[in-house]
Amino acid sequence: MKIPRLPRFRLLPNLPALSTLLTLPTFLTFLLMMNTASATVTEFNIIAVEPFADGATFGNTGSYERVRGTFKGELDPADARNKVIVNLDKAPRNAAGRIEYEADFFMLRPVDGTRGNGKLVYDVTNRGRKNIHWRLMDARPASPAHANDPRTLEDAGNGLLFRMGYTILWSGWDPDAPRVNNGMGMKPIIASDNGKPIVRVIRDELVSGTRSPARETFRLTHNAFTMDQSQARLTVRRREADARQEIPASGWAYVNDREIRLMPEGTKPVTGSIYEFHYPAKDPRVLGIGMAATRDLISFVKYESTDAKGAPNPARGIKAALGFGISQSGRFLRDFVYQGFNQDTRARKVFDGAYSHTAGVGGVFLNAAFGQPGRTSTQFEDHMMPENEFPFSAARMTDPVTGKTDSILRNDGFDPLWFESNTSTEYWQKGASMLTTDPLGTKDVTLPDAARVYLIAGTQHAGQAWMTSTPGNNANPRNPHSPTPAMRALLLALADWVDGKAAPASQTPRIADNTLVPVEKLHFPAIPGMAIARKVNVFGVLKDWTKPEMDMSKPYRPLITNVNADGNEIAGIRLPDITVPLGTYTGWNLYKAPYVEGELGDRDGSFSPFAATRAERESRGDPRPSLEERYGSHAAYVKLLTDAATALVPSRLLLQEDIERYVAWANSEAVRKQFAR
Repeated sequence: MKIPRLPRFRLLPNLPALSTLLTLPTFLTFLLMMNTASATVTEFNIIAVEPFADGATFGNTGSYERVRGTFKGELDPADARNKVIVNLDKAPRNAAGRIEYEADFFMLRPVDGTRGNGKLVYDVTNRGRKNIHWRLMDARPASPAHANDPRTLEDAGNGLLFRMGYTILWSGWDPDAPRVNNGMGMKPIIASDNGKPIVRVIRDELVSGTRSPARETFRLTHNAFTMDQSQARLTVRRREADARQEIPASGWAYVNDREIRLMPEGTKPVTGSIYEFHYPAKDPRVLGIGMAATRDLISFVKYESTDAKGAPNPARGIKAALGFGISQSGRFLRDFVYQGFNQDTRARKVFDGAYSHTAGVGGVFLNAAFGQPGRTSTQFEDHMMPENEFPFSAARMTDPVTGKTDSILRNDGFDPLWFESNTSTEYWQKGASMLTTDPLGTKDVTLPDAARVYLIAGTQHAGQAWMTSTPGNNANPRNPHSPTPAMRALLLALADWVDGKAAPASQTPRIADNTLVPVEKLHFPAIPGMAIARKVNVFGVLKDWTKPEMDMSKPYRPLITNVNADGNEIAGIRLPDITVPLGTYTGWNLYKAPYVEGELGDRDGSFSPFAATRAERESRGDPRPSLEERYGSHAAYVKLLTDAATALVPSRLLLQEDIERYVAWANSEAVRKQFAR
């Protein structure tokens, strides 16, 4: 549903005339009532204000402090901007007819607000987790609990955003987000049918060991209405395309209304196999409220001075807000904008700029009856769960499959300046090519002026600064190349764009110059011992996720980035270690036994190092020139890498300070050893 642009309220011109009719105390009371009536965040409950990093100072900004607590708000179900929320009309209401919500928040703010830069970065939590400090600033959390509770100097990483004076904010938006390890969430709001439970037969896909550690039981996404096994059905298959095999009632049992297990007791699920459970579920949460709560929170910290009870805004001097999200969080931002939440309930813009990373063309399975926001659709897993639905791109176009005309940007005056970046993995798994092509992959499209799209070449979905090249669940070693240097440069470029400085041009592969091709036309080198992917995640129109039914009579056509003779991608932002490589870096990998051999690995890429010498290369039959043949010496390699890094700075695709980091890495013992093998 598209929310029409609503007229701005013009209250102030009437106030002087009205004030002449009231005594001063009455008039002030009236003003307070008006502010309360229009407010959607009603209360901040601050649990603690604590020094961050033991009071360490960050450049001219000085020291930071942690502010944590909860916030409450109310939604008017009659407001057109709230009607997009599925089942909001079935949520419980207070005496004023409003729907109340409560969620966690956590803020890192300058102690001296006057020394901040007036900008807020809202890091959308991912399954309750905070991301930006360790994904963008190279922090090295000691554990998941530490990652979600930044408090030490080590948690600041390189301190980039702190040195520049940003306020960083997180909040909960998913009531089912894990609360372990300091996870953030919000209180669930249950929909009902006039007090009676809402019941629907739904489907859970259950896979052991791929995205989480193997366990003996399966947790369901919703509460079962009944534990009568005759009302449910469990199947198993090895591959996504395989026929489903029924497991009889004697082969499984309910543990409780949120958990099942295989029988006889002690039977372990087959690692990597897909179990599918159809069951009557009850009590759907009104999950779209999570987007409204995010809208209200950001709007409050930008525009308001106090909450409805007079407590001060915990942020200080915020003039602009940037949204930032990775993976699930990036998909959240795509839906947030598309579904109209970037206009607040007083017709004001929420995010001035938004940056979605590794979302591909997907949304998040949130604002739906019996939504399952933890799902993410790939070639092997969750393939028929809601995620990939037209419109895919910020460019307005007509879908040749459904006939719909649309774009994810609304062009209603409330769109943020829009950045999307993806790793190579999203071109193989998440249809990212369709951000810049028509849905059938026949031609390039022109993005609107307010949008930019970037491929960070040669990277994998969860690439990080300290990623190792161990294989994990995969046939090939994982890709250790980090997209982070480009990501932090892009976030600052987005902030500059908000300030009026033109954004860097989009950097993506294109059909027109043969840098974007169908997978069957990819000529990948025959690298000894490397398992090579030959397929991408192809999807069609999902007709019914509960059965499931997907129309593949006219599928969408994702394309992938073409490669050079080394197997490295030739388009997008090519960071220095891709321009001057030590091996072949891909966005795909394949599962190995005991997982399902040959299926695309969930989120990992591959890495295959070059031989050190010509003799080594020839002995193993590697067609790629060795390090010796390419660079001659380690010193020559460092010089070329430095030049490649320096060349990216003027286009604002790399920060000046990251040149030094690349040079330090190139001179590290680990890199020197590759030349000395």
